[in-house]
Amino acid sequence: MKLSIPRTKGTQRPHVFVLVVGLTFLSLLVSAGVRATPGVLMMPLQDALGWSRSSISVSAAVGIFLYGLVGPFSAALMQKFGIRRMLIGALLLIGLSTLMSLGMTQPWQFFLTWGVLTGFGTGAVAMVLGATVVNRWFVARRGTIMGLLAASTATGSLLFLPGLAALTHHFGWRAPVMAVAATTLILVPLVALFLPEHPEDRGLVPHGAEPDHEPLRYTDQNPLRTAITALLAVARKRDFWFLFATFFVCGFTTNGLIGTHFIAICADHGIGEVPAAGYLAMMGMFDLVGTTLSGWLTDRLDARWLLFSYYGLRGLSLIALPFIDFSPESLMIFGIFYGLDWIATVPPTLRLSNMAFGERSAPIVFGWIMFGHQIGAACAASLAGMLRQAQGSYQDMLVLAGVAGVIAAFLAVSIGKGRVLQKTVV
Repeated sequence: MKLSIPRTKGTQRPHVFVLVVGLTFLSLLVSAGVRATPGVLMMPLQDALGWSRSSISVSAAVGIFLYGLVGPFSAALMQKFGIRRMLIGALLLIGLSTLMSLGMTQPWQFFLTWGVLTGFGTGAVAMVLGATVVNRWFVARRGTIMGLLAASTATGSLLFLPGLAALTHHFGWRAPVMAVAATTLILVPLVALFLPEHPEDRGLVPHGAEPDHEPLRYTDQNPLRTAITALLAVARKRDFWFLFATFFVCGFTTNGLIGTHFIAICADHGIGEVPAAGYLAMMGMFDLVGTTLSGWLTDRLDARWLLFSYYGLRGLSLIALPFIDFSPESLMIFGIFYGLDWIATVPPTLRLSNMAFGERSAPIVFGWIMFGHQIGAACAASLAGMLRQAQGSYQDMLVLAGVAGVIAAFLAVSIGKGRVLQKTVV
């Protein structure tokens, strides 16, 4: 029999909220690192196994695509089966599929392990996980916490790269694969033992909620039906498509282009893999600051104008990139600027989703918006590889991505047009 613990403000124990956020942060960090690993493997696999850059890019693009597609279904499964079960299953799938890739000798094996299987696994450990945790555990400071969790996805994808590149350089392409698999599997027992499912399980209410707060109740509806029904309900709304389109551009200009191809872009200018990965890691560190700050600003300012500034500045920086001299000073300036803006778009996008579609549906709808992000990333990952192979340069791709960023900036200010956006509880 479950004991009923009176829920009062006195039962709020900060360490429980820190533990939940910490485990979620680490899971997102590692998952994002897994998703970024094909960028490190691209050149070594080309050299060691003779695979073409375009075939590796296509497999990476499939993984990115599935990473987004799984999101809304993962959010629905979390409502039915729980966050902890879903997270444990996803981490096991990621760890085991990466271990399977150690014996690959043909491109189709890379496609299966790093494209399909890790795509499904990382799709369940993505920003929809962060959105579900934030909506379940927090009422106050949602923007700030979502900014911190969103930062982990970019920080993970970039912070892991220097170490993985160094392992590749000294020990070959299998070394980073083993490191990624081990790191993922270590998280499984931590999540199983220490991640609570609901605040009520610890006699708590969400942070910032009143003592008589009633938690959201979910039905036992089929998760597939839940995700599809949510999509059909919002597909008729203009705001959904504006959010979808702007997040498409977000993925197009970050994970797909810079996250996947920046090391190769630097290689075209005579910069080695390890230094190039170092610049990406620097972007990840500054993203941790920029996206957390963006969450803080989202709790206080109009989310639409934040998105306008983020997309506009990102677009202009990409247009400028192919025309810089690629000196250490220039790359450092670009890395700091781009890192601060990497996924600062996530907190204001989630806030707009909550306001447009309600707290109950927002994690699933945000999953569909996140799918747009990953479609954009998949398009950029594959298109950049094909253009580089056909033209011998990334210049046209970088300019195209920059123009898309400027367009997204103007789309962002039209989201929720005519509706006054209220500040959240801080």
